[in-house]
Amino acid sequence: MAEITAAAVKVLREKTGAGMMECKNALTEAGGNEEQAIELLRKRGLASAKKKEGRIAAEGAVGSYIHMGGKVGVLVEVNCETDFVARTEEFQQLIKDVAMHVAAAEPRYVSREEVPGEALDKEREIARAQAKNDPKNANKPDQVIDKIVEGRLNKFYEEAVLLDQPFVKDPAKTVNDLLTEKIASTGERISVRRFSRYKMGEGIAKREDDFGGEVAALIGGN
Repeated sequence: MAEITAAAVKVLREKTGAGMMECKNALTEAGGNEEQAIELLRKRGLASAKKKEGRIAAEGAVGSYIHMGGKVGVLVEVNCETDFVARTEEFQQLIKDVAMHVAAAEPRYVSREEVPGEALDKEREIARAQAKNDPKNANKPDQVIDKIVEGRLNKFYEEAVLLDQPFVKDPAKTVNDLLTEKIASTGERISVRRFSRYKMGEGIAKREDDFGGEVAALIGGN
């Protein structure tokens, strides 16, 4: 049986819009033949999501998730094409799942496109310095260092970007894979537009002095 490489899975995913696992399974079943894999995905209704990317998703809903007895809260807006789909149980469950994921995984951006250029430059600079300071890379050419840097940037995306993160309820697929599945099953374009995550006390400066120190300071001032 032909070896199914990550590169082949990536190419098939880009051509069909299907999820990573669906693409891998299709390639495995097709013995590595890309055209047969595409045909399998089309028969399963998983290869049509890419065609819907250009359509307008102006409907949808805002959902929320509260965790840890009110310590963490999330608001998320998920869009689709029609109010009919927005009101379905499947779509409402998707919103809850995404909101719960945001609460647990703490993404900073929805997509890679939202990451500011200066933030990427900083991450790239740090990754390059780490790679060059690693004794294992002492004699490696710049091309190899560049690949190491890009690999670490992909790791950054997995940690900071919602669509790139492994889905908390099923780490075998990403949040983007989850959306792709819902696009295939509903027949509509679906996207996460924005989210806000709140953590109780976040950003509030903590008092460094304790009550005993405060009393001692008052006594000393008398």
